[in-house]
Amino acid sequence: MFTGRTARLAVGNDGGEPLDLALEPWGDVHRILPDESCVVVTHSAAADGPWPGAGLGDEPFHVDHRPDSVTVWANGHCFHLSDRQGNEIEPYLYGGCPAQKPGA
Repeated sequence: MFTGRTARLAVGNDGGEPLDLALEPWGDVHRILPDESCVVVTHSAAADGPWPGAGLGDEPFHVDHRPDSVTVWANGHCFHLSDRQGNEIEPYLYGGCPAQKPGA
């Protein structure tokens, strides 16, 4: 069973054009179409204490917005994307999140 923490951040596109969602520090880019949204999920192995990589206190995310893109810094050990119902959007490419492994 996974004993760490999980944080979720919903990112939506209510504009008329596709929105690029850049996920750092991994450099992945996901396109969010108009009227769609996704959830960035990150995990920390520590049950308490600061999130790894957090620049301002105990924040699991840092977000920068530009007219055609959003950059989300996920301050956990890994990340994955899901829809609002929790269904995975894209498989995690970097060895897997420990929280997603069977029996984690």
